[in-house]
Amino acid sequence: MKTILVTHDNTHYYSQERASFFSRFLSWSNGQQPNRLLWLGIILTFHGCILTPLAVMAVLLAGTNFTLFMMTIVAMGISLVTNLAAMSTRITIPLFLLSVLIDLLVIGIALAHGFDITSTYV
Repeated sequence: MKTILVTHDNTHYYSQERASFFSRFLSWSNGQQPNRLLWLGIILTFHGCILTPLAVMAVLLAGTNFTLFMMTIVAMGISLVTNLAAMSTRITIPLFLLSVLIDLLVIGIALAHGFDITSTYV
């Protein structure tokens, strides 16, 4: 008679739970609270002096589409209002990234329409 040999593998696999990228980003943003004034300066300077003028110029060269123009102004307004309301960096940094994404989307749509300098003539 043959012997039946049964073996059991008692190896346990433990998986470590990792927080999602979004929750890690929000906790990092919350940790930036001591640098709130630095973020205010970065956001207003980058948005007000670099990105919004580029987006408005792209919209004007693409034919002055009112919808794209308003999207650009709303994106600037998001950054401006959240910073001037002295909201937490947990709110201002993600909204800043959202407004940058909106402006980049507007620039991409304007590029897809094509630039024409004659559209700026009155």
